[in-house]
Amino acid sequence: MRTSRLQLLAAAGVAVASLALTACQDGTGTRDEGGASASQPVASAPSDTSSQAPKESASGSGGNDSTANGSTGNGSTGNGSGGDAAGSGESGGGKGSSAGKGSASGGSDDAPARFNPCNGTNTSVTAQPVSRPVNHMLITVKNTGSKYCDLTYYPVLRFDEMQWVPQPVEDSQPQAVVTLAPGESGYAGVMLSAADGSGAGGTTGKKLAVGFQDRTPNSDGGPAAIPSLPAAGVYYDSSLTVTYWQYSKDDALAY
Repeated sequence: MRTSRLQLLAAAGVAVASLALTACQDGTGTRDEGGASASQPVASAPSDTSSQAPKESASGSGGNDSTANGSTGNGSTGNGSGGDAAGSGESGGGKGSSAGKGSASGGSDDAPARFNPCNGTNTSVTAQPVSRPVNHMLITVKNTGSKYCDLTYYPVLRFDEMQWVPQPVEDSQPQAVVTLAPGESGYAGVMLSAADGSGAGGTTGKKLAVGFQDRTPNSDGGPAAIPSLPAAGVYYDSSLTVTYWQYSKDDALAY
């Protein structure tokens, strides 16, 4: 009986040990599951990776921003190019306009009306002594042609066989060439002799030739004109001077 009890106690101890072992294994298993869930740092690696992904994506979006900025830059550059193109267009238009103006101006310059010297073939010329100022004569040139003509510089005067050329009054030089339309007249004043008698070599001229100049000083502007003089002739001396061509009689006789 005692042996049986001992056997029963031993068996019970084994059973209790088995139950304890089973419980211990279950607990370990439970701890293993908890550990697995706690060791999710291993599983959390994807979580870290995913946490880096926003950084990459943030960097990527930053890249996108820079791309966007770049595209904005490109866009503004594009706009700038467009502006340049527009500017070029406007500039081109401006050139076109000025070219047109140049052509128009060139056309008028090339027309016979421009730089067409007045001379003995397209004008009528008179030379008339005046009472005031004293010892003066007025030369009048009328355009008898069908085109504009230009009176450049001053008339080149020659009485009879004169061997010298009367000098111009420099103060009488106008700001622009005197251009005559058909039917219009231009004028030059001539001081024949000094009023105070200071001139030398006085003589009476019976014939007068009025010469014309071209674009440059002392150049030949074409045939001279031979206006009629009073029957008694015209007295002159070494004081003989002439004004530049003028638009009005008053300006021509003001010197």
